[in-house]
Amino acid sequence: MPIPIVNSIASWFLKKRFHQIELFLKYPHEVQEELLFNLLQKAKQTEIGRQYDFASINSYGTFAERIPITSYEDHEGQIERARRGENNIFWPTPIKWFAKSSGTTNAKSKFIPVSQDSLEYCHYAASKDLLCIYFHNNPDSQLFVGKGLRLGGSKELYRENGTAYGDLSAILIDNMPFWAEFSSTPSNEVSLMADWEIKMQAIVDATLKENVTSLAGVPSWMLVLLNNVLETSGKQHLFEIWPNLEVYFHGGVSFEPYANQYRKILPREDFRYYEIYNASEGFFAIQDQNDTKELLLMLDYGIFYEFIDMDTYGSSHQKVVPLSGVEEGKNYAMVITTNAGLWRYKIGDTVRFTSTQPYRIKISGRTKHHINVFGEELIIENAEVALKKTAQFTQSEILDYTAGPIFMNGRLKGSHEWIIEFKKPPKDLRQFVKVLDQSLQEVNSDYEAKRYNNTTLNPPTVHQARENLFYDWLKQHDKLGGQHKVPRLSNTRDLLEELLCMNR
Repeated sequence: MPIPIVNSIASWFLKKRFHQIELFLKYPHEVQEELLFNLLQKAKQTEIGRQYDFASINSYGTFAERIPITSYEDHEGQIERARRGENNIFWPTPIKWFAKSSGTTNAKSKFIPVSQDSLEYCHYAASKDLLCIYFHNNPDSQLFVGKGLRLGGSKELYRENGTAYGDLSAILIDNMPFWAEFSSTPSNEVSLMADWEIKMQAIVDATLKENVTSLAGVPSWMLVLLNNVLETSGKQHLFEIWPNLEVYFHGGVSFEPYANQYRKILPREDFRYYEIYNASEGFFAIQDQNDTKELLLMLDYGIFYEFIDMDTYGSSHQKVVPLSGVEEGKNYAMVITTNAGLWRYKIGDTVRFTSTQPYRIKISGRTKHHINVFGEELIIENAEVALKKTAQFTQSEILDYTAGPIFMNGRLKGSHEWIIEFKKPPKDLRQFVKVLDQSLQEVNSDYEAKRYNNTTLNPPTVHQARENLFYDWLKQHDKLGGQHKVPRLSNTRDLLEELLCMNR
């Protein structure tokens, strides 16, 4: 069958799904309520279902009253039992897959359950919907005339006790239907390579001769790959290699720091960028309009949504609302109940609603300060543990600190930049930096992956702050005393630049 005919059939099939999407656009609250009761009904005979008597829950109010808001630490014991092969703990069907992601205060890594339901009705359904929406907005698209270049994580899948864990993208690729590989590059074999450096060159070699029409992956990783493609080919921009390239589907970290660099290597005005919002816990939202930064919250993927008003987050009067209770412009922490057995689970992200007809969001950050420019998800707890260990090892004492990113520039890799005020400085600052870097890798597996052989991140830069630098900054901003403190980690360089200027 000629490729253009395949392209027409595929686009026609994908567009049919748009009618189902229109259902939750028109009836969002009804779709979410029905979904919640389906989840409760399905899990009523599980261990957690019996504990909270899911069978007798007949309203959202009862659900919210009976089941507590949870975090990974609350689920960790049950998840560990499931990883050892126990079934019917928090979901009725066996959980064979666990997506490994960056850790918590108590552990280097989290292992998020991925059920067959979530694979099929969430992650894979979202992939189809992404294409469906894109074709709906761009009816002349020729995506299927060529192949999609997909860039997944570099971690292998580790199997144990009849279950497996690994990077979410590796799990998705490993379970993908055989026909999906025909429209993608590189091959599954290359995509699942464990050694990133070997894999990087293998992807370059495999894709240079392909007719690539789309890109999909995390902006930081993808930029490294595309710069390697240009370096290997000797070309100035990507359209010299792939003239039919038309769209980049991206997610995982903020695209803004990379936007200018992508425009340099993709200089066509009509090239499209489509953002997605997915995580190990599920696939949540898709950009549903050309040339926008708003994401449509997808309401029929087996995920029931609740939101905590960030003005009340963590307080005794914390306000939790379902979708019907959110307001435009407010910042909310997202809480999910899923078809993989997560019940009222805080994922740590914050979102802001830009629209409630339909429900569109922007990702506004995390519930805690962090650095996640390169997918490293460095949280304050990681920083505190690593700094404590480093100070002990180097016999130094730390008074105050802050850290932020050094963004990628052209083909130069990114890194982290720290300003630290010492009560007792280390005798050798270079040794301090080396130990800090190693300690961060030990407490955060995502940071470790990005630092492996300087793949995405170069070693950190550390500046010794002058005496009273942070005190002076707080005083200058009228923030002395009370609960005021210097932000520890940031995704921007605003605070860093201000402090560096004051430190001269």
